[in-house]
Amino acid sequence: MLSFIKKLFGDKHTKDIKRIQPIVEEINRHFEECKQLSDDQLREKTNELKLRIKEATAEIENEIAEIKEKLKGDLPIEESETLWEELETLEKELDEVIAEKLDELLHEAFAVVKDTCRRLVSTSWEMTGHKIVWDMVPFDVQLVGAVVLHEGKIAEMATGEGKTLVATLPLYLNALPGRGVHLVTVNDYLALRDSQWMGKIFEYHGITVGCIQSQMDPVQRRKQYACDITYGTNNEFGFDYLRDNMVVTPEELVQRKHNYAIVDEVDSVLIDEARTPLIISGPVRGEDNKFAETKPRVERLIKAQYNFVTKIVTEAEQLLEQGKNEEAGVQLLRANRGLPKH
Repeated sequence: MLSFIKKLFGDKHTKDIKRIQPIVEEINRHFEECKQLSDDQLREKTNELKLRIKEATAEIENEIAEIKEKLKGDLPIEESETLWEELETLEKELDEVIAEKLDELLHEAFAVVKDTCRRLVSTSWEMTGHKIVWDMVPFDVQLVGAVVLHEGKIAEMATGEGKTLVATLPLYLNALPGRGVHLVTVNDYLALRDSQWMGKIFEYHGITVGCIQSQMDPVQRRKQYACDITYGTNNEFGFDYLRDNMVVTPEELVQRKHNYAIVDEVDSVLIDEARTPLIISGPVRGEDNKFAETKPRVERLIKAQYNFVTKIVTEAEQLLEQGKNEEAGVQLLRANRGLPKH
């Protein structure tokens, strides 16, 4: 009965492919147009796409800027609350406008990335210490996966089917507004590898790429998060978020406002590893290495104790020679109590 219904109406997978197929055809049409452009003209396409987004959002962003400027002043509580409500509404509206514009630009943006991949074929560069030669151009099935990821859905792909390449298309598209995007992977090596491997596609168009590594300090992390695209692990992103919630001033924050992210191995990150909570304690105030500072003081104190006890023992010996046993016993008791205990 179930198979009959599927044949009659089609299953979800078939419907999704059928819905996305015209989008793929439109991407390929723009791809053929991109092939006719020079390298500089193709690079200029990125600036053109960014400009079209700015034009669509300019009015709302100006209103947001005006409200933020007003909120810096000393306002009555009622007026301040009203402005905050207006600001929240405008920011949601801005998100919606950007989302609509990105959907509109998807075909052109994906075509730009596909043609960039074509132009990079046979080009070589360093990746995690060794040389690689680029040889990949997205197939139609990979374009389908890229559309799915842009829509915020889960795309199941086997190893070797080009997951890393597929992610570059929605990453590029969502980086165009300049609000930052994240690629979440499972370990530092993969984050570094993928950022260097795929980074050339983005750098070709002046889009900056960062990578968070576990040994980085806050200054380095802030610099990586300021990039258009940031690769990193779920733990690093998670702990940075927790640390940002504990800072005192905005200048101490390392992350920007969250915008868009692609999660690699999503089942592992959101199900398996999610069973282990991320727990962080408050930072230690001041220098935490007090040992070097305290050690000389303790050594001087112990030396003074030994000198004092030695003096008492000498006095006790003199009293014993004089036959003053009781007084000598008191001094020896003092010496015993005065010895350093360590």
